[in-house]
Amino acid sequence: MQRAPRTTLPRGSACQQRTWEKAYQHHRRRVQDAQPLVDARTPLSLSHLHLKLKKLKLEEERLAVIDRDNRLLLEKVACIMRTRGQTENRNNYILKSRN
Repeated sequence: MQRAPRTTLPRGSACQQRTWEKAYQHHRRRVQDAQPLVDARTPLSLSHLHLKLKKLKLEEERLAVIDRDNRLLLEKVACIMRTRGQTENRNNYILKSRN
């Protein structure tokens, strides 16, 4: 069974009307003065979470390996340039008989 819709104003006396108006005005003031309850700000950023020390260490190690390999290649190229690329093609074998 459905109920009849309620009216917004009470049907009682003028005293009830004033009480209702006072409560309604108090409610409206509280609604206007309400502060937001949801914190919509960005969270505090922690530096140890953004600064990836492990990744930096691995990158430094990788660069150190690359530098070392480059230095070795440079020394080999410099040696080749100094000796003008001479090759040793002498075959000094002493023939030994198997019989």
